[in-house]
Amino acid sequence: MNPASTSLSPAPTRPIRFAATLIVLRDGADGLEVLMLRRAEKEGDQNSGASVFPGGGVDPRDRLLHPRCAGLDDATASRRLALPAAGLDFYAAAIRECFEEAGLLFASGGDGLPVTLDHLADDQISALRATTEEGAESLLGLCVERGWRLAADRLTYFAHWLTPPGMPRRFDTRFFVALAPAGQQARPDGRETVEHFWLRPAEALAPARGLRLMNVQRRVLQQLDAFDSAEACLAHARALQQIPLVMPRRALASDGLRAVNPGEPAYAEIARIDPEGEGHARCELADGLAMFLSPRVLRVTARRAGALVNGYLVGGERNEWALIDLDAGDERHRSMLMASAPGPVRWVLSLREPPSVAGEGIDLGGCRLRRLEQGFLLEEERMLFAAEADSMPAPAGIEVEWLALRSGFLLRA
Repeated sequence: MNPASTSLSPAPTRPIRFAATLIVLRDGADGLEVLMLRRAEKEGDQNSGASVFPGGGVDPRDRLLHPRCAGLDDATASRRLALPAAGLDFYAAAIRECFEEAGLLFASGGDGLPVTLDHLADDQISALRATTEEGAESLLGLCVERGWRLAADRLTYFAHWLTPPGMPRRFDTRFFVALAPAGQQARPDGRETVEHFWLRPAEALAPARGLRLMNVQRRVLQQLDAFDSAEACLAHARALQQIPLVMPRRALASDGLRAVNPGEPAYAEIARIDPEGEGHARCELADGLAMFLSPRVLRVTARRAGALVNGYLVGGERNEWALIDLDAGDERHRSMLMASAPGPVRWVLSLREPPSVAGEGIDLGGCRLRRLEQGFLLEEERMLFAAEADSMPAPAGIEVEWLALRSGFLLRA
């Protein structure tokens, strides 16, 4: 089958659930500490056994808690989260989930003072948590009964993450930071969470500690490690004007699939060639790796003089291919590139050879490759094959979307 005529079938769309997470902070003897919970081992749970922050899914019934939220209304909460409405649902869910999973309740009494729980017996606290685990209605009833108001104004919006495409379950999660409530002790619930730790971010990240950390927890801990105290972190969060959505993508590495975060070299390429997260994109280049960037473009990576360099094969409907040798390597290297071609190589192109006619083009069958001063342009994909991106003038009057370079991954122009 001609690779130039094939396409990947789209993966089924996975539903995205809203979620809220509360990062609880305190100051320890050596500086900032964060509360981590170890999740129970459960079959089918993508976070099974991981060390996480308290949090969980937003329930539509969480909006019933709006009247019991102190210091924050839905309009203000929604503006902070850049939502048209229902922003307060996330604050309420974060508080509810933190009490269920960690036993810490962010609330104030009728006198306006923070609620404390340490004076209660363990069985009394367990009974309160068991009641709230029945849902937002039960927590609402408990608040009304005891005159409590949920301390939404003690939570500060910190981060926004979306689970990568291709995962079995995907969550659109808002992260909040808050100072641990006084007069309360963290207690795992024994079902969802089985152990808790107060750790400095650097300690939680240390391989010697042995925590299983998901990508988002690792990245958030790296952010927290920049702060010497809980107040410094909270002050930073309060000063944030915009909080971007962070969506990692999945790609193959030498040790299997892993999350690739925005800003990593392969991120833009992965988004282009595997938008549904099927797992066929790569985040590491290797000697001898031949990889289709589209049905028309095959990249071949080889090691020369201690460095990995790319050559490209471009073909169309006739399965006739042009080899673009950006490295102008020796015959052995060029022969290896030609041997990787899915069909006969009719053209061998090099940047060292000036075009005989400005704007000269090659008809590959359903697509056209043009020679420009800067490199070779595949018109249909607006992809420019060039040696380097630095200081390269943009082609006048020509739209370029992607750069395919001598080394590295595809880049957006």
